[in-house]
Amino acid sequence: MDDIVITGNDEEGISKLKAYLFKSFQTKDLEKLKYFLGIEVAQSYNGVVISQKMYALDIFEEIGMLYCKPIDKTHNADHWDVAIRVLRYIKKAPSQGLIYEDKGHTQIIGYSDADWASSPFDRRSTSGYCILIGDNLISWKNKKQDVVTRSSAEAEYRAMALTTCELI
Repeated sequence: MDDIVITGNDEEGISKLKAYLFKSFQTKDLEKLKYFLGIEVAQSYNGVVISQKMYALDIFEEIGMLYCKPIDKTHNADHWDVAIRVLRYIKKAPSQGLIYEDKGHTQIIGYSDADWASSPFDRRSTSGYCILIGDNLISWKNKKQDVVTRSSAEAEYRAMALTTCELI
């Protein structure tokens, strides 16, 4: 079974597309979107809220069982510590989500930043960006840069280049 989400502001176009799909394929219309690819969708007059509550709880249930089992932490101590931090976060905030509201505009905005030579091990900088459409967050990333930069300005330029690539 394959799932598809049809969205847009052209109700007539959506209806025509659905009619074509119903005629050409065996389909079922589930009406308002509630769950898709592990993402829960709650729609209201004010906007749309997406979250991964069920997915997060499933992860906690699966990985949480490992938390009780003794393992050899000598080789994976750093990974183990990170896994425990993630489990604690999921346990405290499984229903955190994002809200998308109509802010009256669809302006695309990108922000970037870099933390110059922030890694004490290899002196590489960390870049980060977030992209918004109409004040709604749609994309974000932070990543250690591939090279060692010679200045904070170079680190910032690399962060801006990463942001520009995402915007394009």
